[in-house]
Amino acid sequence: MYHYSEMKKLFVTYLFVCLALAAGAQNMTSSPYSRFAYGDLGDDSPNTFRAMGGVGIGMRSNKAINPLQPASYTVCDSTTFMFDLAGSVMWTTYSDASGRRNRANGNLEYISLQVPIYKRYIAFSAGVMPFSSVGYNFSMSDSVNSDYHYTMTYAGEGGITEVYGGLSFNVMDWFAVGANVYYMFGEVSNYRALVFEEADMHDVAMYGALHVSSVRTRVGAQLFHNFSDQHAFTVGAIWEPQLKLNGDYSVIESNWGDTVQASGAEMQVPMQWGIGASYTWQQRLTVAFDYTNQGWSNVKAFSDQKLRSRSIYALGVEYRHNPIGRNYAERMYWRLGAKLTDPYQQSVNGKEMKFSIGVGFPLRNAGTVFNATVEYGHRGALLKEDYMKLTINAAINENWFFKRKL
Repeated sequence: MYHYSEMKKLFVTYLFVCLALAAGAQNMTSSPYSRFAYGDLGDDSPNTFRAMGGVGIGMRSNKAINPLQPASYTVCDSTTFMFDLAGSVMWTTYSDASGRRNRANGNLEYISLQVPIYKRYIAFSAGVMPFSSVGYNFSMSDSVNSDYHYTMTYAGEGGITEVYGGLSFNVMDWFAVGANVYYMFGEVSNYRALVFEEADMHDVAMYGALHVSSVRTRVGAQLFHNFSDQHAFTVGAIWEPQLKLNGDYSVIESNWGDTVQASGAEMQVPMQWGIGASYTWQQRLTVAFDYTNQGWSNVKAFSDQKLRSRSIYALGVEYRHNPIGRNYAERMYWRLGAKLTDPYQQSVNGKEMKFSIGVGFPLRNAGTVFNATVEYGHRGALLKEDYMKLTINAAINENWFFKRKL
């Protein structure tokens, strides 16, 4: 008979973890740059591919759930249930003319599952992950002609979470299509204040609150083919339409004793498209490249902030010396990657560069793989931000949909 009781337990556990992640999500950043627009944007690629620079559009792997590319879900075996849970810790150094400051953050990254619906032709995936994160608190003091002394304070917190569900279809043995539907929800608050030491001066403060409760979609397609056991190629594409978000953005300003409240600013997410390709040799060496374009310059986000279009370049390599080797080190996965990203906020100067290295530890008698990824990133000009991020995930791959022999 089928493992219905085990499946029910696993689904219940999954739902509880999803609710805990959505309800108890903490700030995943301490960056001053997260105070602009929606904050720091999340990464849709799984930790397995983040070690390869965050590729995924042209990737099909039965060892990873890939929400970045909804057409990839049908790569899973028809008897396999997949489950992926990731957590991270990040150490960041900020440096400018005033000196250096260190911060540390940690949180759950994402949770996802993947199951076959009909043989190898239809598959389903669902999960929870961050769309954006905001978390900062800093201040600076100065004076005007040594007559008026003031302190500027900036603080913000919150983020937007997205719950997704997606279907993938193998239209042919070499062509798959898929679609994700995302429910986005969350709150972001930003506060800034100008406080004078002199009693004859009036303080100025502004508080902005963003509430989001909206739905968006993504479609994807992949062409793939294996040439004997030596070579495998995959080419993929994704597309999302520009969308107006349901929600509200309100501002309360206190200026020279007067308080003004306003709300109703229109919010949008951009149209984005991406292409990617991967090549695998003898199931040992994989090379992949992605390009993604997000049209933020055409988006209305906040009345007082200007955005610009964002290009993302990702390149990654994975090597496994011998998938069936007797030596455990021969069966391990070794990964390298690089990523170059334009900031989508015009207030942020310079590109963000990221370099990654990772390793995968497969279990001896199962399809489960434990992955560890270390990423080094740099961004900013006047205020330089350098960070080191460690992400660990368990990509659980178990046979749940087979019949037991009595």
